[in-house]
Amino acid sequence: QVHLVQSGGGSVQAGGSLRLSCVPSDMTFTNYATGWFRQAPGKEREFVAALSWGGGTVSYANFVKGRFTTSRDTAKNTAYLQMDSLKPEDTGAYYCAAGRNLIAGAWTHATNYDYWGQGTQVTVSS
Repeated sequence: QVHLVQSGGGSVQAGGSLRLSCVPSDMTFTNYATGWFRQAPGKEREFVAALSWGGGTVSYANFVKGRFTTSRDTAKNTAYLQMDSLKPEDTGAYYCAAGRNLIAGAWTHATNYDYWGQGTQVTVSS
């Protein structure tokens, strides 16, 4: 069964940076849009960023624009979320997801994705 394996994350002080990685276990990201979501304790999972299957279009939630960058390395079959200028409110569990041929209008809804990572904790202290 395909699943996404995440790495990265951890604890950092406000203003610091972290990079999350996401690798599929038994497939390639070809024809898959990749998305990132996060969930803080007591809150619903929310959209963070997504990259089109072709890699030419990207979308970010307003609260991370200018601070986070999502990308994909085709040769390494890995998706990334680079997080800079982190704030305490960025604290939460972060999840990567992949959706086959997922169009931009569907990126923000978690139910539209086919595969998910196990989640990784990001903690930002003030």
